[in-house]
Amino acid sequence: MRLQFLLLALCISAYAHAQDRYFVSFNDKANTTFSLSNPSAFLSAKSIARRTRLGIVLTEEDLPVNATYIAQVKATGAKTFFTSKWWNGVLVQTDATIATTIAALPFVKKVERVAIGAKLLNGRIAKNEETEVTTTQSTDFQLAQLGMDQMQRENYLGQTIDIAQFDSGWKGVDLTAPFAHLYTSGRLKEVKNFVRNSSDVYTDDTHGTSVLSIMAAYMPGSYTGGSYQANFYLYETEDKLEEYRVEEYNWAFAAERADSIGVDVINSSLGYNQFDDPSMDYTKANLDGKTSVISITAKKAISKGMVVVTSAGNEGAKTWQTITMPADVDGILAVGAITSDGFKSSFSSIGPTPDGRIKPEVVALGSGTATINGSGAQTTTNGTSFASPLVASLVAGLIQAFPDASPQQIYQAILYSASQSNNPDNQLGYGIPNFNRAKSYLTYGKLEKDITVYPNPVKTKLQVVIKEPLGQTVTLSVYDYFGRNLITYVGTIDWSSNPIQVDVSSLPTGMYILEVTSGGVTEVMKVIKI
Repeated sequence: MRLQFLLLALCISAYAHAQDRYFVSFNDKANTTFSLSNPSAFLSAKSIARRTRLGIVLTEEDLPVNATYIAQVKATGAKTFFTSKWWNGVLVQTDATIATTIAALPFVKKVERVAIGAKLLNGRIAKNEETEVTTTQSTDFQLAQLGMDQMQRENYLGQTIDIAQFDSGWKGVDLTAPFAHLYTSGRLKEVKNFVRNSSDVYTDDTHGTSVLSIMAAYMPGSYTGGSYQANFYLYETEDKLEEYRVEEYNWAFAAERADSIGVDVINSSLGYNQFDDPSMDYTKANLDGKTSVISITAKKAISKGMVVVTSAGNEGAKTWQTITMPADVDGILAVGAITSDGFKSSFSSIGPTPDGRIKPEVVALGSGTATINGSGAQTTTNGTSFASPLVASLVAGLIQAFPDASPQQIYQAILYSASQSNNPDNQLGYGIPNFNRAKSYLTYGKLEKDITVYPNPVKTKLQVVIKEPLGQTVTLSVYDYFGRNLITYVGTIDWSSNPIQVDVSSLPTGMYILEVTSGGVTEVMKVIKI
């Protein structure tokens, strides 16, 4: 009996001192040393300039967490780590007894256990690596499928654009030739491991390597990333060894860091629904973009002026079937996977959300996507994870081409440019996006008139722009002043063929009547040929 009592006491003592991870939320940011009148103390010049340009008002949410509160939490004996402005709290690693003590502090709102076991101090390192088949698959097809071959011919390669990638590790990126140009040109700007609280992102996994390669790898004549001249920030938020809600907070830490720097695009080939601790699981009813920690955070990131691109999930052939968080967010670009023939990949997650929104937004090649592995070899890989960075590269090119466009305009341009934008569904969303169509939308989509014609006077070619070219029939006629029909055009127009070009070079100089009918609207105007 005495031995049993001692064993029980030892078990209770061991449990009481077990180290878990908790997120401590505070009630307020009272007495902070930071001020909204001096944002340069906590935001970069680029981040501030973006807010000014887009009319984004600074709020208390943008202020750093109260350092005094963190100090008092630390004084309990807990180890404090990353803070979150948007969630107003700090990640700690401690035992259950101290967690209870922290919860009793008067400025603490909530203490949530977000992961079981220690990780942030001497945590485990992943030893397993993905097995891939080396191939010589060219990147030409996956770029051309989205019109990025034309984007790159116009020299939109991501220059000056800042892209943050959230992932599970980048083995080989620091050692292999396809990524060497990032280091020699100084365009790998920052790396951070939020999983293990270190600056080593090159140990845990190759998933991030493959995803990054689609955007950033470059081997002249053999492999071209979609936006390989952009600046990159690599943030490890996903733990390959375990699945707990702490990874959602890791995502938040990374997103806030990206925001403070002024990052333009976030690519996150990650998704969450169920965890190793079932009490943390989400249900399909939670796919409203407003419930999960990661989805609320992604919505905040979008509201700060960043374009967020994420994989839709690989649940299509599984029981869950639908998208995963944060793909459920309204305003995020959730990307599904297709085959080279344009059909939905069987594994690609589908929509809709519980409130009936179309998901995914768009699709890109996710079956047999050309990637670079941790050894620097070319491979082909399957997953919505590898469709997402293709769209992120397209976004980077569009931001570069239209630096004054808002994130919402870029988002709309992607949707309007897609192959089935007139008839979206919950298999492919709005379809395959396209650079030229998106470029047309961003150039002409802000016109006030339904039909615009320029130049006038004209010497050789008239440009006829339709404000909303959504696949409707356009009829165009040029008459002289005697009413004789000299030129007639009938065709279907979408963003890829907008504007219509009318060759009038053969007409004599003088005045003509142009009649254009599109979408039930008719415009009649005088045109002068010079």
